[in-house]
Amino acid sequence: MPKPKRDRDTILPATADIAAEAARWLAHLKSERRLSPKTLEAYERDLRQCLTFLAEHWGKPVSLKAFAAIEASDVRAFMASRRADDIGGRSLMRALAGLRSFGRFLEREGKGKVGALSAIRAPKISKTLPKPLAVSAARNLTDADIRAGEDRPPWIWARDAAVMALLYGSGLRISEALGLNRRDIPEPGRGDVITVTGKGNKTRMVPVLQGVLEAVQDYIAQCPYPLAPEKPVFVGARGGPLSPRIIQLTMERLRGALGLPDSATPHALRHSFATHLLSRGGDLRAIQELLGHASLSTTQIYTGIDAERLMDVYQSAHPRA
Repeated sequence: MPKPKRDRDTILPATADIAAEAARWLAHLKSERRLSPKTLEAYERDLRQCLTFLAEHWGKPVSLKAFAAIEASDVRAFMASRRADDIGGRSLMRALAGLRSFGRFLEREGKGKVGALSAIRAPKISKTLPKPLAVSAARNLTDADIRAGEDRPPWIWARDAAVMALLYGSGLRISEALGLNRRDIPEPGRGDVITVTGKGNKTRMVPVLQGVLEAVQDYIAQCPYPLAPEKPVFVGARGGPLSPRIIQLTMERLRGALGLPDSATPHALRHSFATHLLSRGGDLRAIQELLGHASLSTTQIYTGIDAERLMDVYQSAHPRA
């Protein structure tokens, strides 16, 4: 039989019953689990790829009954085919998580129990340690004066410095910083906490330094556009929403000016926030709350960074090293 097309915009390579359940599952993830659009897209793509593989593997479109009776060897064969396409362990782990989620959904809906998915061990992934910046470099990136002489309006320097200050001073993701409305940020001396919306639309309260608030206020005072309380505080050169790409390009220019490595990205400021807190005795649980990590295991990666630095000091300073 001809192979099903791999175009993600075509219908699923499966019978109508499983296609209907897949649509209901994705709607459930969106409305009740409140997963991000990117995660939903990835899960839909992973399921499509699995059904495409099974249709080729079995020689016929996949039915709901056939999917419920899938064997562990079929799942392993699918994972092996993905790995043969140079798919990394992290993507394979996400694919398996998505398929398990679909299997649990079918079970709750009384459509069959896909036991084979639970029998497969998740692939191991290598934990890549984030590369924090030195304290002096992180501070320089939040200084608007360092860009003096650029052919850009001074209010844009102030804006970018304020965003960088939030990333490093409060450990925000770039999307969280750019998602702040003007009313979310207190004026200097009138508060020390901001409420941010993170992954999965979860909100958390994060302390903010007065120096960071002053950087934001300096930008607001210079911004030529009206900033309504319920609108984003950070705007682009034409007054519209500020794109994360603009901040990334700014960081690229600053890397050259400051002689920083390619690992110096906006997200590296968030890593630096966590690492510098930990190196000064910060509690891991508290840092988890500040970063908005759902699991402590995500935050524990920073203990590896701290241990690396400790060994560097040991190797360079111990008289017998």
